[in-house]
Amino acid sequence: MAEFKVNGVPVEDTFCETFKAYTARILITSVNRKWAFESALEAKGLGRSATIPPSESSIESEVQPNETPDGKPGFIILILDRKFEQLAYWLIVRIRKGVIPYPKTNVFDAMPKELAQKFIEVKGTVVQTFGDGFEEETNVYGRDVFKIPRMDGWFYVESRFGVTKGVAGGMFLILADSDDSALKAAEKALEAINNVPYVAGKFAASGTKVGGKRYKDVIATTNDVYCACLREKTETKLPKKVKCVYEVIVNGLRMEDVKKAMKAGIEKATQVPGVLRITAANYGGTLGKGKIYLRQLFTEKNKMGI
Repeated sequence: MAEFKVNGVPVEDTFCETFKAYTARILITSVNRKWAFESALEAKGLGRSATIPPSESSIESEVQPNETPDGKPGFIILILDRKFEQLAYWLIVRIRKGVIPYPKTNVFDAMPKELAQKFIEVKGTVVQTFGDGFEEETNVYGRDVFKIPRMDGWFYVESRFGVTKGVAGGMFLILADSDDSALKAAEKALEAINNVPYVAGKFAASGTKVGGKRYKDVIATTNDVYCACLREKTETKLPKKVKCVYEVIVNGLRMEDVKKAMKAGIEKATQVPGVLRITAANYGGTLGKGKIYLRQLFTEKNKMGI
């Protein structure tokens, strides 16, 4: 396969597959960073993958008190799903179970107004009815909210959350000569990705392929051709010196955001000694119809000016 180099590291001239996913962007705040972060972690829980419920979810960014409606520290999380109804269901569940129980938390819509295409209403859901009739609809911090009683005071949750058709499936693979090199490169890639607004990055040891070779009725299984531990048992796509692979995943509100973040992540990952190659996985269009070509990240300028 043709390749090019970034920081002296070969990058395969290939692409990843992307797909459209309904995406919500919410801001969780609390009295201090500790509890805002704890609540964000809980609210995004079990959101590592889109392959099975409860919807994919990741922390996008930390927000300082001078940038939040209520003047408290907070974190923004992205929640996404191929189906709007599933996104609406799991967004409400995540707020009810992941935010309401935490001290002094509030939840606000963080979707840019110009990007919102649909809305998820809080009225009539388990978030509203937690108030047992004592809840009130009001306007605070310039937002229309439900004011819901808790034992530590009022919990404010925005009355509806904007949803856009975001981009999911942006990814690249880091192939390295050791566990330590692969892990460090993935961490550095995430640092760069998380500096790009409107995207959420993460990495997975459990890189997947669509379907299974032996288990035909499953949605996704281990991507065996990139498992160094299976080199002697199956066809492999790994050079001999590769000992560890991580899959870096980038989801975002817009294609240009995802591309900018992927480029930044690859640039950082390839600066780590021991990284032997960067590539991407694709599945004949079975994951998604969109394509992001790795070479084009470095040869074209998009709306974000990368």
